[in-house]
Amino acid sequence: MPRKTAYPVKKLVSLTEVQAERISDYRFDQRIASENEAIRQLIEYGLRAVEAERDQEA
Repeated sequence: MPRKTAYPVKKLVSLTEVQAERISDYRFDQRIASENEAIRQLIEYGLRAVEAERDQEA
């Protein structure tokens, strides 16, 4: 039986050099083991910020 993966959906995203550097800096500052995990965290923080902004507007 195939093993379930923790993150079954894969996305390919193009970044500017500045964005890639900021992600690397965030990863280093937070001592995150992988770049993928740093990107997942940053996406989650951004989505939560948008939701919070929407909640304030309502």
